[in-house]
Amino acid sequence: MPTNIINIVAIVSIVIWIAVSRELVKPSKEKNGQKIITLMTAASLSTLILTVSLFQNIQF
Repeated sequence: MPTNIINIVAIVSIVIWIAVSRELVKPSKEKNGQKIITLMTAASLSTLILTVSLFQNIQF
C-alpha cells in the first residue's frame, strides 16, 4: 500500500479509538451499546489493516 494511504488509515484509526474510549467513560445510563460495538469493530479492522501493512513492509 502507498505510504499516504497508510498514514490516512493510521489517523482514522487513532480518531476511532479516541471515540471508543470517550464512549466507554460515559456513565452506564448514557452508554450506547450499538455505537460501542460499531466503533470497536471499525477500530479493530483499521488496526488489523495497519498491522498487516507493517508486516508486509518488514524486510527480513
